[in-house]
Amino acid sequence: NLMTSKILILIIILILSLLIIYARYGGTRGLITKEYQIETTIDDSFDGLKIVHFSDLHYLRITNKETTQSIIEEINLLNPDIVVFTGDLIDKDYKPNDKDISNLKELLTSIKSKYGKYSVLGEHDIKVEDTIKDIYISSNFTLLDNSYDVIYGNNNNKLFIGGLSNNPDIDKVMNYFTENEDINYKIILVHEPDYVDTITSKYNNTNLVLAGHSHNGQINIPYIKKLLLPEGSKKYYNNYYKVNNTNLYISSGLGESNINFKLFNKPSINFYRINKIGTK
Repeated sequence: NLMTSKILILIIILILSLLIIYARYGGTRGLITKEYQIETTIDDSFDGLKIVHFSDLHYLRITNKETTQSIIEEINLLNPDIVVFTGDLIDKDYKPNDKDISNLKELLTSIKSKYGKYSVLGEHDIKVEDTIKDIYISSNFTLLDNSYDVIYGNNNNKLFIGGLSNNPDIDKVMNYFTENEDINYKIILVHEPDYVDTITSKYNNTNLVLAGHSHNGQINIPYIKKLLLPEGSKKYYNNYYKVNNTNLYISSGLGESNINFKLFNKPSINFYRINKIGTK
């Protein structure tokens, strides 16, 4: 019995050790693309719209120039109409030098999209906020900081895309609709997904909310997953939720936050195809 117990303990230790090694070196590498089909009431000129959503790069913790380059190559292969990034570009524990900043500008500039590239800030970005803003300006990203943009299609069709800062003010973003009610599809970008309740309680005509922050659980084991979820993603943290009339999608992220491990949850980007109801 004593020998059996010792063997069992050794097996458990071996399994745990292998899991830790995999979480550090296997789980943090590779890239998957999660594809979603959204049927909605979008205008004819935006029927078939392709959006690529990536988030939580946490550049310099584990992701570097080479890994980011491969991510961007995958994004460009999808030939997106719109590209969005929902926060935490650079990890808070790492200060970028001039070369890092130059590399990020070059990398993000190489992302191609038909209508535009949009981003919001995450809590890790605040430490180097001015640097982040400079990177976005230099790489043709529109930083939505409690602000919005209107994308124009054919026949005066319009698409609304708003973004919230780390001190979100949804009223400021949605003020546009006090005088302009002629947009039938509205997208909001936010870093922390739990804020979706505030968005939908005030503006239940929001069609799509895209968020990051939760990483969908960096260590994707049920109890541990919930234990490690950051504030702002305690309620909403999985891939998808329907909140009132709004579709909420949360990216599982590309990098790692606080710990250099990712388990049963590969780095990923989201790819949405938005189709008008009744069309293919």
